[in-house]
Amino acid sequence: MGARQSRADTKDKNSKRMLLLGRRQKLSLWDDVLLSGRDPRSLLKRGMHHVSFSLVTKGMTDVPDFLWGLSEVQKLNLSHNQLRVLPPEVGRLTRIVVLNLCGNRLKSLPRELSLLKSMKVLFVNMNCLTEMPAELSSCKQLEVLSLSHNCLSQLPASFADLSRLRKLNLSNNYFAHIPICVFSLKELNFLHVGSNRLENIAESIQCLANLQIFIAENNNIHSFPRSLCLVTSLELLNLNNNDIQTLPDELYLLCRLAKIAWNPMDKGLHISHNPLSKPLPELVEGGLEMLFSYLKDKKHN
Repeated sequence: MGARQSRADTKDKNSKRMLLLGRRQKLSLWDDVLLSGRDPRSLLKRGMHHVSFSLVTKGMTDVPDFLWGLSEVQKLNLSHNQLRVLPPEVGRLTRIVVLNLCGNRLKSLPRELSLLKSMKVLFVNMNCLTEMPAELSSCKQLEVLSLSHNCLSQLPASFADLSRLRKLNLSNNYFAHIPICVFSLKELNFLHVGSNRLENIAESIQCLANLQIFIAENNNIHSFPRSLCLVTSLELLNLNNNDIQTLPDELYLLCRLAKIAWNPMDKGLHISHNPLSKPLPELVEGGLEMLFSYLKDKKHN
């Protein structure tokens, strides 16, 4: 009887040990570090060019306080969590170059982001933002800004000061027009305003002389502005799924458009799923050269 009880006790202890081990194995790396009392800096990844820190898909609702002491972080990835608030302490991380906050539940951003003077890339797509802090315009080094899949309908006028911005994604928001400040961004080579509430493209689009990719698909745009034909740097122009009936005779000026494109990833002119008037649909089917030739002859006759 005693031997049997001893074996039962041993089995019970082993079961508890395995359970504890299983729980420990489920701990995230940063949980494990904190529970063991180690320095959180041991979690930093030091590459050849940047010091990075990542807490991706951890289910976090709050940013752990220890993070604000990691002042050497240059790449910070907090994407795909459940964050509702980004604390103002983020302004302490003044060496940040890349900040990824996508896939959270943020409704606003702290004005202290303006203290991140070295930041070049900011991803805040797939959140619940209804406005952007005007102070972000102080981040003069910013080159890439992704705000897609939010609830934005306007941008601060001060964003016109983001003179180094090259890529701007405003898709899947509530914009009724392209914000005026965008037309001041002379270095912009990528602009995505697809899946908004646009009904027109302002004549000021011609100010974006370096624009190579312009995507405005899935809106309610009624006309193709002639001024867009002056942006001769365009290599990809996507106006699919709009309400465009005619094309400007000057379209042939967009000589860097290589073809009529059907694959979303291809460069060229995307103009499908628009109520084009005859004979434009047949010309589009015939290819870009045929379309350009028709429009050029029409202009000169």
